[in-house]
Amino acid sequence: MDLIDIPATPRETTILELREFSRRLVRELGFMRTTLAGSDLAPSAVHAVIEIGMAPGISAKDLGNILRLDKSNTSRQVARLEAGGLVKRTVSTDDARSSELYLTPAGQKLRKKIDQFATDQVSNALRRVVPEDQQALVRFLALYADALAQDNAVKTPSGGAEATRILEGYQPGCIGDVASLHARFYSERWGFGAFFEKKVATELAEFAGALPAEGKALWLYSENGRALASLAIDGNNETGIAHLRWFIVDDSLRGSGVGRQLMSHAMRFVDERFSETYLWTFKGLDAARHLYESFDFRLTSESEGTQWGTKVVEQRFSRRSA
Repeated sequence: MDLIDIPATPRETTILELREFSRRLVRELGFMRTTLAGSDLAPSAVHAVIEIGMAPGISAKDLGNILRLDKSNTSRQVARLEAGGLVKRTVSTDDARSSELYLTPAGQKLRKKIDQFATDQVSNALRRVVPEDQQALVRFLALYADALAQDNAVKTPSGGAEATRILEGYQPGCIGDVASLHARFYSERWGFGAFFEKKVATELAEFAGALPAEGKALWLYSENGRALASLAIDGNNETGIAHLRWFIVDDSLRGSGVGRQLMSHAMRFVDERFSETYLWTFKGLDAARHLYESFDFRLTSESEGTQWGTKVVEQRFSRRSA
């Protein structure tokens, strides 16, 4: 069979086509309207409700980073949602100077309505796409969205760019960085040794080497090419159950909201694919437990064990997808 070289589409043509498709997506998804998703809210408010629902306890600063809103616009948005009885604030348990945002019962009800609207919208569209093209569509949209996010990360001023430094997938050097984060933290506080560091490095290397893979994902918070926080989802498509693994945040980022952002990415990922998510930890990690429980994880079992190389009270937490 002869191989025929198909002339590449000029870059200028590709740019124009992507711009046109982007405008069409904005119009068809309803972002040009004054309200969105069958609600009485503006598009930015709808997205705020979704993000707060995905990350209960999120700070206004982190919400603004995710939505690409400045401080004043974020404050006005949150104030309007509060006035509408959809959002409530509570004083942060980690920092009394900041507050945490939660949906009220009315806000949760609205979020479910928005989710159903969006699910129906996507489902109806997919009926017009043949099955073999659906996964390609998801992959290429993800590539496009990631490319836009990375470009925005470069343009975002320092001091308010925590969300834009979160990268998905394997990054060179991340296996050593993440293993080192685990080793230092658990050695200093719990006396874990070489067995634990080797276990993390070996299992993470095997996991990362298989990426990209269906139902599996790795998120990293990176500064200057070094991973300072991580979280992975190791999902089983046959059972519909996902395993949350390698969640660690460097001490320098404590209280920055990076851990909550990583959890938000992960919960959005699992809610679209799996019915249940579980994680293993051990008794005494109170700050981590508080974060897990804010995302609806619940303790399901605990017993003494040595899977980390040291005897601890191992705990299993589980969460049903929304």
